[in-house]
Amino acid sequence: MHKFLRSIGFSTYKRKRDIEKLLASLIPSAKWRRIQLDEETNLCELRAEVAPGMGIVMMGEMDEEGAFQCEYYYPYLNSPDVSSTTDCSIQRHTEKETYAGLLDEYRVGISLIFYLENCFEYRERKAMRMPRTAESVNLTGLAIEGKVLLPLHKTRKQIEMARVAARDRNNLLEAAKKGDEDAMETLTIEDIDLYSQVSRRAMKEDLYSIVDSSFMPCGIECDQYSIIGEITNIETKENRVSGEMVYDLTISCSDMVFHVGIAQKDLMGEPKVGRRFKGQIWMQGTAKFTEA
Repeated sequence: MHKFLRSIGFSTYKRKRDIEKLLASLIPSAKWRRIQLDEETNLCELRAEVAPGMGIVMMGEMDEEGAFQCEYYYPYLNSPDVSSTTDCSIQRHTEKETYAGLLDEYRVGISLIFYLENCFEYRERKAMRMPRTAESVNLTGLAIEGKVLLPLHKTRKQIEMARVAARDRNNLLEAAKKGDEDAMETLTIEDIDLYSQVSRRAMKEDLYSIVDSSFMPCGIECDQYSIIGEITNIETKENRVSGEMVYDLTISCSDMVFHVGIAQKDLMGEPKVGRRFKGQIWMQGTAKFTEA
């Protein structure tokens, strides 16, 4: 079983036999796409939607008799919001025809790695020798558990000051990457001051009253992250197959916007706009490629 199937409302499907039946039942209603890689090899994508913008993708090959042979599958959640327009590089995974994207995203302070959700489109462009440069990426995350945290009270002036500070820091990071020694020194001093402030406050305050949002790699898999972010929009979706309810949360984290999908029963607390989400997510991304 794919670990994050329960994130889109398939929590009761745990045995291999049940999952095979589920995938077989979804094939008739799925949208097909196929490309011929060579004389004997083809690649097929079946995209089965179980709620608007949410479902399962099956990848495999069409045999000589016209039957689809599924090699692997993964759950997906689509996002209409652009998360990043920074440079994105895409590389194939070693084991199978799947791809990972990498964003040098200054706002989160790390090289953000995600699972490319529209890998078939990338492979199709590669076969047709079309441009494969990503103009932008819409990020989504799937979570199997999470908590709702209370918001921090901030005035409009504090919010605006935080935005200005984040923008200035991004400019410094970009300059430092290009070799600006003054920018490096300024960033070092800021980090020392920040560490000192946090150390003092942590002695008297709760950690989550100090940390407004966070975005950190989690575990040994490079596309999973532990996040704390503000909930800016909430949408509830019903899985048409299982009947389970799923939250589609729009999250603002480290000045970056993306969506998180989590089963209603796996979220502790009541989500409301302004409150914060805390959890571990598997990051996916849909890349928008430049046109020829």
